Amino acid sequence: MINAGIVGASGYTGGELMRLLLNHPYVNIETATSRRLSGEAVSDTHKHLRGLVDIEFEDLSPEDIRGRCDVVFVAVPHGTAMNIVPELIDDNTKVIDLSADYRLKTSVFEQVYNMEHVDPRDAVFGLVELHPEVKDESFVANPGCYPTGAILSAAPLTAAKLLKMAIFDSKSGITGAGINPTMVSHYPNMAENVQAYKLTTHRHREEILQELNRLDNAFTDVNFTPHVVPSIRGILTTAHLFTKEKMSLEDVRGLYHEFYKNKPFVRVVDDIPSLSAVKGSNFCDIGFEVDANTGRVVVVSAIDNLVKGASGQAIQNMNLMCGFDETTGLRIAATSP
Repeated sequence: MINAGIVGASGYTGGELMRLLLNHPYVNIETATSRRLSGEAVSDTHKHLRGLVDIEFEDLSPEDIRGRCDVVFVAVPHGTAMNIVPELIDDNTKVIDLSADYRLKTSVFEQVYNMEHVDPRDAVFGLVELHPEVKDESFVANPGCYPTGAILSAAPLTAAKLLKMAIFDSKSGITGAGINPTMVSHYPNMAENVQAYKLTTHRHREEILQELNRLDNAFTDVNFTPHVVPSIRGILTTAHLFTKEKMSLEDVRGLYHEFYKNKPFVRVVDDIPSLSAVKGSNFCDIGFEVDANTGRVVVVSAIDNLVKGASGQAIQNMNLMCGFDETTGLRIAATSP
């Protein structure tokens, strides 16, 4: 058994981490921290955990957390993790950061997030399907939710050096905006509505570009526009992928099946993926069609933004880092319908 701690456990990500860790045969949830809710029962905030989690939120120093935990999930706002992570990492404690603080190169992070990085250490980008070296690491940067679906939708073509340009159109459930309500998430503004935002400037574009460029260092043409839809969970990404040469549907299908054949959480499907088929699970479903006239490859990916896009992926990383099979505690079917 390993003891796990969650720093910043009062949000959706923290609640989802605990829900999933309850299914893990080798993990004990040792501590969940929250300064604001210290001393209150975790299940008073995360009511879906009533009768399952009997601990209280604590306000602990990084040293205290490190002394009690074998693995720590850091689920705090962007710009905060960099002040905590250096005090958590040691030879005995593995750390998975779910913020954006360590996903990008320091110079890129400072430009994109418009803040100074106080801990410019390198971290492996924890998209296990592309970074098996996670198993040898003690510190990993968990990917963002939008980039997860986008990168996985385009990775096989990019790795084959066939991709010329990518346009990603993503639709996210409102939980992607976090637990604190905003004007965007206010019910009258969100219900029966679809809201596009940051049409050309969303920060997650840099993660998508970084990872696809690692697969093909000549590829740079990434376009990304996000939308919020009146759904609680999920991200559906439609990727318009323009290739250097025309490809048949059979060619694309063979390429994707081969690329993901040993990746247990990516399902290449013959129909169009839907959010209901992945909700509550750690799966990413990928389907596609090819435009016979132009050769454009249209790939659709579906993930649960709180699971494969955050907490489930973090546990997938933890599994490899701790020597478990990556599927341990995560082979959970979706809650369809």
